[in-house]
Amino acid sequence: MSEKTNKKLRLGLPKGSLQESTFALLAKAGWKISSSSRSYIPRVDDPELELRLIRAQEISRYVEHGFLDAGLTGADWIAENDSDVEVVAEIAYSKATTNPARWVLAVPNDSTIKSVKDLQGKRIATELVEATRRWLKKNGVTAEVEFSWGATEVKAPELVDAIVELTETGSSLKANNLRIVDELVRSFPQLIANKKSWQDSWKKQKVETLAMMLKGALQAEEKVGLKMNIPRTKLDTLLTQLPALRNPTISTLSKADWVAVETIIDEKIVREIIPQLKAAGAEGIIEYPLNKVIY
Repeated sequence: MSEKTNKKLRLGLPKGSLQESTFALLAKAGWKISSSSRSYIPRVDDPELELRLIRAQEISRYVEHGFLDAGLTGADWIAENDSDVEVVAEIAYSKATTNPARWVLAVPNDSTIKSVKDLQGKRIATELVEATRRWLKKNGVTAEVEFSWGATEVKAPELVDAIVELTETGSSLKANNLRIVDELVRSFPQLIANKKSWQDSWKKQKVETLAMMLKGALQAEEKVGLKMNIPRTKLDTLLTQLPALRNPTISTLSKADWVAVETIIDEKIVREIIPQLKAAGAEGIIEYPLNKVIY
């Protein structure tokens, strides 16, 4: 045990808009993290992890160059930086919803720009410069793309004709009197590893464990557990109405003519299924939340 805990995996986490949801997901996966508002080195209850808070835009470069063994960052930034890293797993979470982040072309509501073709000779501001240039080239359009250091929404129409900006819901764009014209990229965070670190058997196993637990935590978010008791004579009827990830667990109770049934189902169908289970003869129905579901 002492030999194992002397080893460290340096993991980069996104600082900024994804920070809070990342900490929450890691907590559900089993890692408790604490950090002061000005700290770039959060504390974690795992002696085998060293955490660094870094802007998502930069994480893939630091993983590629070996400052970090692994990191969580968007597929968009990996492509933007053209980073040569090992993509271990997609971790499909976002800031406020379960939807992917979207990079969209947006213009002022009264703009004459209706499609990508209308961008010919125009000026566009964005943080995602290279992806925007590739998208324009793909569509046969020549336009000036300039890097935006932030507050991109307020730059149109006074400074630029259009922007390419990251959004989940589009609410910030609407608040700035902008409308979406087109979508360039959809992106979820990816768990990535440095190529050399990935060749280290201990680090690889640590990263794979992290991926498994994070995906398990995500898979549990839309699932719940159900327990119930039912007379054995009514079991077949109940099982025809009970969706499950796999066959449900059935246990004998102290009363030989009764059994306990336990299963995992989608939370969104619970409100419909519980009355059906009750009508089928189930009693003592218990619904409980899940932290992780590992397939």
